[in-house]
Amino acid sequence: MCNKELLISAIGAFIAVAASGFFSNVILQSTNSPLIIASVGASAMLIFGLPHALVSRPWNLIGGHSVSAVVGVTCFYLITDMLLATSIVIPLALVAMHFLKCMHPPGGATAVTTIIGGEAIHQLGYAFVIM
Repeated sequence: MCNKELLISAIGAFIAVAASGFFSNVILQSTNSPLIIASVGASAMLIFGLPHALVSRPWNLIGGHSVSAVVGVTCFYLITDMLLATSIVIPLALVAMHFLKCMHPPGGATAVTTIIGGEAIHQLGYAFVIM
């Protein structure tokens, strides 16, 4: 990666994480934004740092986070023990992403966020997938 590409990638990552933080604060009223920003930060590293990697393709980014969020919300609703829910959500999200061909490792953080993200995220339910 040449210096120009590196600078453009760094600026793109900054804008993506800053926008995500802003919208998370607006939607979640500043609650649990660091959890969401962690997931977005990991995605930004892949998208802007490794733009040609399979996990950086648009379907992987959007599908991986969406599928993981659906799996996470479902686990939150069905499994009352937080440790068990947090432990099982990752392998379930991994399997779902595999079969849907949208493997995106930061989706794992999205899945966990649905479990440990707190009341603001829990109140969103499946709307979290869209948010």
